[in-house]
Amino acid sequence: MIDRTESSRLDRRKRAIIEAARSLFVEQGFEQTTLSDIVDRAGGSLATVYKLFGNKEGILEVVVFEKASSGARLIHKASAQGGTPVDILHRLSESFQAHFLDPEVIALVRIVIAQSISNTDFAQRFFERTASRTHDSLQQLFTAWKESGVEMNAPPHILAELYLGLFVSDVHAEAISHRMITDKSLERLHAKIEFFIAGAGLANNQVIV
Repeated sequence: MIDRTESSRLDRRKRAIIEAARSLFVEQGFEQTTLSDIVDRAGGSLATVYKLFGNKEGILEVVVFEKASSGARLIHKASAQGGTPVDILHRLSESFQAHFLDPEVIALVRIVIAQSISNTDFAQRFFERTASRTHDSLQQLFTAWKESGVEMNAPPHILAELYLGLFVSDVHAEAISHRMITDKSLERLHAKIEFFIAGAGLANNQVIV
């Protein structure tokens, strides 16, 4: 039986390995990073890595799913601050851009894309925890607005898909092109959201939700 002191030591070692692996995966890629690289940076031994994670793929899963998250929390926060749908969508867009275009998130997305060729289950779990849950939360938001009397030009699930697509396209482009998206200005972001708002029929809606 592992006593508390040993358990605490293993927890600290596990955290050090995760942090070291995340940094190395982002800096030099998953394929180029070896277990020895991770141990050299984190300290400890290969035996501990095998005991805690099994192999490098086991570390990757922990790193990716610890960092990867849906936008549900951001949606709730933007909505909780109140205002009209236009206010909330602009507020949310800034949070989405900061979250989804974070360099570390982009680096991990790049790894997931590469791993999806040989590990479809891993890629599907990543999609479900990120894009799928974010879409569901957006759909719930648009549904709540519709039920409160907000008029819109398309069903909530379509609006959720289109709004999320504004950010997913940038994530994929950034991951594949390695930072060729040079214009990440708020002006560009606001123009995209205004176009969405006009198409959704929300531009003149002043209902406070």
